[in-house]
Amino acid sequence: MTAALRLGTRGSALAMAQSQQFADSLTAATGRAVELVPIVTAGDRSSEPVARLGVGVFVSALRDALIDGQIDFAVHSYKDLPTAGDARLHIAAVPVREDPRDALISRDGRTLAELPPGSRIGTGALRRIAQLHALGLQLEVAPIRGNVDTRLARVRGPEADLDAIILARAGLSRLGRLDEITETLDPMLMLPAPAQGALAIECRADDSETAALLALLDHPPTRAAVTAERALMATLEAGCSAPVAAFAVLAEGEPTESGDSTEEIYLRGAVISPDGSSDLRRSRTGTPAEAAEIGKALAAELLDLGADSILGQPARHSDPGTQEIGSTE
Repeated sequence: MTAALRLGTRGSALAMAQSQQFADSLTAATGRAVELVPIVTAGDRSSEPVARLGVGVFVSALRDALIDGQIDFAVHSYKDLPTAGDARLHIAAVPVREDPRDALISRDGRTLAELPPGSRIGTGALRRIAQLHALGLQLEVAPIRGNVDTRLARVRGPEADLDAIILARAGLSRLGRLDEITETLDPMLMLPAPAQGALAIECRADDSETAALLALLDHPPTRAAVTAERALMATLEAGCSAPVAAFAVLAEGEPTESGDSTEEIYLRGAVISPDGSSDLRRSRTGTPAEAAEIGKALAAELLDLGADSILGQPARHSDPGTQEIGSTE
């Protein structure tokens, strides 16, 4: 009998849920059994804000287990992966992306626009904090961390101390908790984090057999969109403490001379100061094959407009691959 593939995952409810969903899809597509192997990461052991924990805090233990042969592949929330590659590892699949938008959960069913001035809204992401300030709604923003249930208790539990919280809609979907959502936020109000809602399925670079199995669940449109978003983030050298947002979608472009329709990427990117006073937003289009170049070009445009001063670091282009957006589960 063929041995089950060992899937490494964080042990949180959300990580286990999304890993099990991928495992079930892989088994259905290939017939191979999959065993989940929970692994505790440094980020799971700490209650510090994500911005203080450093690069790779939610993925380094998984990657170490993969390199050491303790597991055959790992499922990551793609936004947690450092933009720097590792020659020993290979992202074999980027499955179909969940809805990447943010979601508001309020105590009394009010939408974001209906929250009165002074309302306390919780989020752990500087990207969201910056965009909330930029909206000028006079809301009090409270930094929060913890898993989905811990965060929901801050607004829906018996000891609730917040009027609303913002979470990634994708996480609530994977947990079967979409009924908790008061409002799914339009990206025009709240642009998502780069790669939000997407998964990265990683195996060892020298394990061609496992890579071939995983590749059956790769979704090229999702991979192209995420490639553009992460290329923008890498070129900006934006880390988990930087309020950077990006969202790419694929749509039909202009017909060719022969009448055939073509696909086009539309990428929006933003760099916002934490207090919301500076808000740079631009967009760029191109073909899926140009995904990385589109992200780099849009980042260069934002840098020309002064994004590096907002990010609080010089515009360095020689080593753009060592940062990540931290988990906002």
